[in-house]
Amino acid sequence: MLNQHSLEEIAEIHNLLVNIRQEYEEGIKPILIKNSPKLFKNPHTVPKLKKIQINRGLGLEAQNTNILKKNIEEFEKITGQKPIITKSKKAIAGFKIRDNMELGLSVTLRGKKMYTFLTKLLFFTFAQIRDFHGLSLRSFDKAGNYTLGLKEQLIFPEIDYDDVDKTQGLTINIVLENCSPKYRSESIDKILNGMILFKFLRFPLNDCGYYNKYASFSEINHAWDNKKHLKRKRWSQE
Repeated sequence: MLNQHSLEEIAEIHNLLVNIRQEYEEGIKPILIKNSPKLFKNPHTVPKLKKIQINRGLGLEAQNTNILKKNIEEFEKITGQKPIITKSKKAIAGFKIRDNMELGLSVTLRGKKMYTFLTKLLFFTFAQIRDFHGLSLRSFDKAGNYTLGLKEQLIFPEIDYDDVDKTQGLTINIVLENCSPKYRSESIDKILNGMILFKFLRFPLNDCGYYNKYASFSEINHAWDNKKHLKRKRWSQE
């Protein structure tokens, strides 16, 4: 049964949800177009959130009906949506995995549910992580999407400590819709788009200030090329 404090928290979450959805359309998007007209000539090229995918691998434990049911209930509480059961595509004898074997759970959030989960992640969940130092920029992939891992489910407000038999983590993949023109279709441009959007949405990026010393995107790109060259040189010497 819900108490007064939980009802107040739910109301606060809904208020933040309204703000963060309107903030992008009425605040972030117009500012990006106004301040960077060369980068975002077309409003449709402004980076925006497309979907959020939450995954959890269970391995052979997924064969236990009770464990699988417990994890499905946890996912429904955390995401507000019933997960799909992911299955193996082929058999691997060394890991005792059969073809079409149940191995984990996955949820794809879009629209209102996506913003609800994002609001909870930004304003409540990160604050519950012990010794949290922020998110690393290195978790962006070449397409500009961001992936992060959480070690336990207890940091989510919907999960009751007494109901948890085993702490388990999950992986969150934030997919951005990058409709950049051909002259800005390189990986560095997509990653920078993601960085810009995340900073406006108040993601706690911990190493974003490292790039303040560069005057332009071309200088950052040049620095990345130098790092790649040094890595190749180091690998060739080993």
